[in-house]
Amino acid sequence: MIQGGDFLKGDGTGSMSIYGSRFADEPFVGRHTGPGLLSSANSGPNTNGCQFFVTCAKADWLDNKHVVFGRVLKDGLLVVRKIENVATGPANRPKLPCTIVECGEM
Repeated sequence: MIQGGDFLKGDGTGSMSIYGSRFADEPFVGRHTGPGLLSSANSGPNTNGCQFFVTCAKADWLDNKHVVFGRVLKDGLLVVRKIENVATGPANRPKLPCTIVECGEM
């Protein structure tokens, strides 16, 4: 998986949202059925913040623990595959910067 969104600390421990530092889970409707799904990263029930992850494969062990809220569209999956293949170092962090820019807005 590819994790991102920690714009506070940049190390996976920062948490902030428009609702405060943490907010409650939404219903667990979506399932982690394959690559390209966007899901809220959390540290337990009702601890969602600014972090998210993108699946690179089926991850059913995350079902009912993390809320799936979207998916990568069209050519974006190629970008996911490119990021997935960047070499990683200690703590499984990428050895090269991986930054998404000019990605549009919904």
